[in-house]
Amino acid sequence: MRLLDESPGKRTPKRHVALLIETSNEYARGLLRGIRSYIGEHHSWSLYLNEHSRGQGVMPWATHWQGDGIIARIENEAVAEYVRQTAVPTVDLSSHRLLPELPCLETDDLAIARMAFSHLQERGFKQFAFCGDPRFPWSVHRREHFIQEAQRAGYPCYVYEVEAQEAWNKEHQAMISWIRELPKPVGIFVSYDMLGQKLLDVCRQARVFVPDQAAVISVDNDELLCSLSAPPLSSIIPDTLATGYQAAALLDRMMKGEPHQPGITSIPPLDVAPRVSTDVTAVKDPLVADTVRLIRSHLYENISMDKLLTELPASRRSLEARFQRALGRTPHRMHMEMKIKLIKQFLTDTDLTLPYIAERIGFKHAEYMSVLFKRETGMTPNDYRKKVQGDK
Repeated sequence: MRLLDESPGKRTPKRHVALLIETSNEYARGLLRGIRSYIGEHHSWSLYLNEHSRGQGVMPWATHWQGDGIIARIENEAVAEYVRQTAVPTVDLSSHRLLPELPCLETDDLAIARMAFSHLQERGFKQFAFCGDPRFPWSVHRREHFIQEAQRAGYPCYVYEVEAQEAWNKEHQAMISWIRELPKPVGIFVSYDMLGQKLLDVCRQARVFVPDQAAVISVDNDELLCSLSAPPLSSIIPDTLATGYQAAALLDRMMKGEPHQPGITSIPPLDVAPRVSTDVTAVKDPLVADTVRLIRSHLYENISMDKLLTELPASRRSLEARFQRALGRTPHRMHMEMKIKLIKQFLTDTDLTLPYIAERIGFKHAEYMSVLFKRETGMTPNDYRKKVQGDK
């Protein structure tokens, strides 16, 4: 058992809070960072936390624990029964909803599916697929919403669900057959990073080239896992910091006896962390494809769109019309979007200063980069970095 004591000197009685949250994945660790952030700003709680994994039951220490509140990922009946018996204020962070009478905070799976679809559609894909795990309600929700987004846009969506009871070698062969049979090029949404990493390995075994034949995006933005994938895996960034922070704030109010309502509060994702697995534009028009490649190849340089367009065998008016038909925006707009995404990637994955980032990606002045970033996103670069990185 780990007892996390906070700063001394508070006069209010110290609350004892149990965190029944797995420490084995990035999503859950993000929740814990959010909880820590709230405690650091407001209270000195004694936190009881054990290292464990998803689906594990209640820790032995918990049977003798007597405290004031619980924040839990209630994903099995053992944990649900324990929470019932303790009868202390509890906030649930699981979509399983085994105790529907409790307040619950979870990911906004509709917003996640829409973000994944938009990310793939912006790259010109007109055929889509989903790979998920039906054991998890959030995976099922993401599948349903993604299919609806594709259907609403008039595109097909092909589905593969892993079989938990199957040995991996058998599952592996089934996934290889599925990926080979998909029409190409195809944009694939995978419900979480670990499964996304496996799918990329399947693509390699099936000789399906990523991202040219199959672009892959997943969820959770586990930076280590995504960077170890081959190629590096694009992933949606859930707002785990806000989820954990709001869960701690809600539990605080509940422990003070304030009224609360059961039900679900959905927390929308922050953004996409783009990596090589979706670094492609799937369009049939060769001029448009060449333009995208040209924009991408000069993305780190201080070069104007007018200069870039002089390297293409078409008038500006003709190129913009063809670009608009293929991708729904102008070359200048795409250039701007790529620059903003590049800034976001540096802000998310590094601690580099703004002047250094500006120099790296072709801005003469960090001030201009910051003004542009705020105009496009509504946030300053520093505010965006704080939001996505939190108190690491």
